[in-house]
Amino acid sequence: MAAIRLLYLSFFILPLLLLLRVVSSADNSAALTKSLLYYEAQRSGKLPDNQRVQWRGDSALKDGTNDVQLVGGYYDAGDNVKFGLPMAYTITMLAWGVVEYGSKFEANNELQNALDAIRWGTDYLLRAHSEPNVLFAGVGDPVADHDCWERPEDMGTPRTVYKVDEEHPGSDLAGETAAALAAGFIVFTERDRDYAAKLLSHSRQIFDFAINHQGKYSDSIPAVGKFYSSSGFQDELLWAAAWLLRATADEEYMNYLDDADDTGGARSMFSWDDKYVGAQILAAKNVLDGDVEDSGNWAGFKDQAEEYICNCVQKGNNNVVKTSGGLLWFNEWANLQYTASASLAMVIYSDYLRVSGNALSCPSGLVNPDDLIAFAKSQVEYILGANPRNMSYMVGFGSNYPQKVHHRGSSIVSIKKDPTKVGCKDGYTNWYSKNEPNPNVLDGAIVGGPDKSDNYNDDRGNFQQAEPAIATVAPLVGVLARISS
Repeated sequence: MAAIRLLYLSFFILPLLLLLRVVSSADNSAALTKSLLYYEAQRSGKLPDNQRVQWRGDSALKDGTNDVQLVGGYYDAGDNVKFGLPMAYTITMLAWGVVEYGSKFEANNELQNALDAIRWGTDYLLRAHSEPNVLFAGVGDPVADHDCWERPEDMGTPRTVYKVDEEHPGSDLAGETAAALAAGFIVFTERDRDYAAKLLSHSRQIFDFAINHQGKYSDSIPAVGKFYSSSGFQDELLWAAAWLLRATADEEYMNYLDDADDTGGARSMFSWDDKYVGAQILAAKNVLDGDVEDSGNWAGFKDQAEEYICNCVQKGNNNVVKTSGGLLWFNEWANLQYTASASLAMVIYSDYLRVSGNALSCPSGLVNPDDLIAFAKSQVEYILGANPRNMSYMVGFGSNYPQKVHHRGSSIVSIKKDPTKVGCKDGYTNWYSKNEPNPNVLDGAIVGGPDKSDNYNDDRGNFQQAEPAIATVAPLVGVLARISS
């Protein structure tokens, strides 16, 4: 009997106790701090005096053309390319978190760091909008960049610039950029009025450019197609209009949403490429607040936003798949990006419902605002370690997190420790192939995450699971702020 009790304890009780310990020690405030540190590690350009991530140095100081300076912004993921579409989405999502939960960022002493993260992005987007109908879409030859493994401080690959204009449109890129700047306007309007006014002016111009010269940016710039090909641009136009409406209350943006031929329908995910859910949630707020009638397009936006959220919380007609460990499962490639955006959608909508005194009526039952918060918390807890592997998928959080992150700067000795240039192929030979932890901890990065069976292979070459990206962390920042107090 003693042996049976020991086996029971070993195989059932101890794992449960360990899981509970991980959950109870998941310090959301500390995770919030680390998530914002991550953006400092991704900075391109001349680093500021208050830079906290000290293993990084200045990089890409000549980005741009003879006429347009494009220094700054963020490197996209584990590479050294600046991709405009996911970067603009990242800024919109960071700003959305502050718009909704600015007081919570302040309570956690992270408001200034969040504002700095947003402004590092909006400053770059302003530079990228060099003329009313010209918008730079990115910097860096992505094929050449991915053929090298080198620190951003050592880059020797071409810093090719890409742009959209009247003859080569990019309504998706322009729409997302307009949304980011409009959201930034709301963030800064009470903190830096002159800067906010500049953001809004550019946002309006870029939205007009997106409307008047329509087309997909990846059709105009084939070089980005292999990496961030766009599935369409109507979602970004709605997203931009929704943000401009919230920023200005102008009738033209209300009319755009009211007259739109396509409200998106029920979506299966919310991502850098598909913004319908975000637009639907912002539009639904107008219905819940009583600013518009619950009819026509507005009823459609609200119904479709709620259908997505019902499916996420497993109360819909087409529920999102969950792993056996409880993680929402959307995609084998960087799944946590989609889990993070779904979690932000849930917490924000829960608060819209709470303020309006409503609950969510799903096909399988009523869901109240607290239920949405609890479900989003379960996703955060999984990411931070309450999962079958007891592994935190946020780098630097907890005692068991990915050590061999697919990230050039993190995986090569800091230029501050060894300034010897690491060549394009030398990085692969001397660092990429090393079976050792990365020498620099990429605090706050969220890797792609486990597979559908809750398994994770901590291998630098496993880019599907082991590569973090700025678009993955951004929505989680707002979620962490919301649930940290």
